[in-house]
Amino acid sequence: MEREKKLFVFGEDYGTSFVKFGPVWLGEKPDVVENRGYFPRVSRVLERISGLPAREVVVGPDVSDYLETREDLSRLIYPMRHGVVPEKDEKAWKVVKEVTRYALLKYAPKGPSIKAAVFEGFWCVSAIAAQAPRYMYERIFDIHREINEEEGGKLVKAVTVIPQPLAVAIAHKAVSCVVVEGGHGNTQITPISRYVIRGALIPLNRGGSDANRMAAQILRDAGYGDLAVEEHFVRQFKEAIGLVPLNLDKAIEEAKKNLDKYRAVYRVPGTDIEVDLGKDSWQRFLIGEYIFNPAHELFESYYARGFSRPRDTRLPGEVIPGTVDLAEAVTYAVRKCPIESQPRLYRQVILSGGNFAWSVPRGMEGVAVDSATKLRYMLAQRGVQANVKLTDKPQYGVWQGAIVYGLYVPAELKWDWNSMEGWVFVGKRSS
Repeated sequence: MEREKKLFVFGEDYGTSFVKFGPVWLGEKPDVVENRGYFPRVSRVLERISGLPAREVVVGPDVSDYLETREDLSRLIYPMRHGVVPEKDEKAWKVVKEVTRYALLKYAPKGPSIKAAVFEGFWCVSAIAAQAPRYMYERIFDIHREINEEEGGKLVKAVTVIPQPLAVAIAHKAVSCVVVEGGHGNTQITPISRYVIRGALIPLNRGGSDANRMAAQILRDAGYGDLAVEEHFVRQFKEAIGLVPLNLDKAIEEAKKNLDKYRAVYRVPGTDIEVDLGKDSWQRFLIGEYIFNPAHELFESYYARGFSRPRDTRLPGEVIPGTVDLAEAVTYAVRKCPIESQPRLYRQVILSGGNFAWSVPRGMEGVAVDSATKLRYMLAQRGVQANVKLTDKPQYGVWQGAIVYGLYVPAELKWDWNSMEGWVFVGKRSS
């Protein structure tokens, strides 16, 4: 059974914007699909004409074929806005289930192949947010069990769950470190010493979606309000023109003096749509800065106009302001750990997640920086010398760690709620 398991380990990284998934044989890069589902209008007439059954929820690439007007985007559901699916949100859980089904069926061995001949189900490693409550673990187990039964009983053999930051640490073979996992809906600051130090975990309620909100506000202010309502476009715009400044005030000053060099122009591929921020191109630095320090005084004018601040993080006995700067949040998390372990934790601060994958255009070096340089600079301003590095593939580090974890969890180890390790068997056990 151990040999069978190593052949069919299947990683599932449930990000708030994308699900990264696939079996061990994909190597270093997983498949990717948006973590969303669309609930289309059901037409019984068209169902009869086409001969195809109506679909309650559509996931994967087919979503774009079903989208209707911009006003109907309320039926487009992103289930993990802040890394956690509300317990009673059945629509969201249906999306999670169908995205999981889509991922598993895409890679289930079929036809006359050696893999298909011995395949009795995937060994799934589901990576979810570190702050996910117990009910999320239970629903993940249930979803895989239901899918396996509905698809004939040989799609899923067993399931385990791993916190996303721990998966990143495993991918880097890091025993003691601080993982800062920046996803679409949140940022998980997680000190790790052989396992997640849950008492020091700080999940900030801001991530790529907040950078998107800032990008949308900039679009509205520039007269592109009709485009600002489309999340997919806003994300493309953000990724194309957004920059992280080393020092925001100096970056704005430089951008205003050298407009041609820092001008933000984005043309949507395959369309005649072009966005040009013109003399306000300095605002491109606000998109990246908002992730690192939404407390900067420049953002106060946005808050005064009704732009919502990031939500506070409520922990037992304390509240972490949503606008806390990232360096302060990291040092606060580390201070919760024993003093003698703190220097060791600062030796490896690992940034992971798509929200830290900011590029530096040629010619803008020193003014615009990558995420590791930005956080290292901010920590140094607080008197902390830290070794900060960005994962080689920030979008895929969690999936890679999940695969490694699945390879090493013993096949006979049953799930234990105390250690939060082991397999929940949902399919047929090998003899």
